[in-house]
Amino acid sequence: MAADVAREVGAEIVSADAFQIYRGLDLLTAKPEAPTLAKASHHLIGMVPLTEEMNAEKYRRAATVAIEEINSRGKLALVVGGSGLYIKALTHGLAPLPESDPKLREKLNAMSLDDLHSQLVELDPEATKKIDIKNRRRLVRALEICLITGKPASEVVAGVGDSGRPGTSIPATGVFVFRDREELYQRINQRVETMFARGVIEDVRAAAVTSATASQMIGLCEIRELLAGKKSLPQCIAEIQQATRRYAKRQLTWFRRQSNFYPLNLSFLTHNEAVKWISLRILSEARTRDD
Repeated sequence: MAADVAREVGAEIVSADAFQIYRGLDLLTAKPEAPTLAKASHHLIGMVPLTEEMNAEKYRRAATVAIEEINSRGKLALVVGGSGLYIKALTHGLAPLPESDPKLREKLNAMSLDDLHSQLVELDPEATKKIDIKNRRRLVRALEICLITGKPASEVVAGVGDSGRPGTSIPATGVFVFRDREELYQRINQRVETMFARGVIEDVRAAAVTSATASQMIGLCEIRELLAGKKSLPQCIAEIQQATRRYAKRQLTWFRRQSNFYPLNLSFLTHNEAVKWISLRILSEARTRDD
């Protein structure tokens, strides 16, 4: 849909997907295929090695460069994706955060999830209300910020607000597309089954070492456990479907809270109607800015 919109308005696409930015695992991350890529130029897809760590600030810098280069040629940049924090980093800027400490990170990574959670409760109880206690990467990062700065991580990252830091944000409005829950979940379940039918197991088997960030891809851990004989194929598929549905629910919650995105329910529109509506909105906003 975004590619059709980009073709309609003469724009280029800048991906805002935390995992499509990685090179490899194309089926697992549902990267756009050749016919879609041919409709419009795409940026920030398949450009980072799987072994490299990514974060919102790295993405913000790369996306800003891509957008400025597109704009310098007199074209619109259309940012497309569902990684909310990456998009907000781009539109609102980020609070300055300390660099990772390799020795401290190694020590924290050796701790159990329960120990990490317990320590974070002690140092920053507010952060524990917002972090999934099963998300090791986020628990480790929150503790790392607490220990390096001597302040609660929730206080340090509170700078991610409506204005961001000067020079770091890009004023933007957008469209938040969604579907009715029943239709959305049906599409998710079908997508996972299609992914397996097309060979995602071999896709994962071919991927060697992955960074902590890349390892967060939905389905990667489950398929690796399948390959290790720790679970059956039906169990693996069901777990990925469930994890994807839960992620979609979190995305819905996130984007509904963003006041700069207009909600558009695709369950009530044909593909062509949605493309036309979004295209007209983009062109209207572009003319308003020019005026």
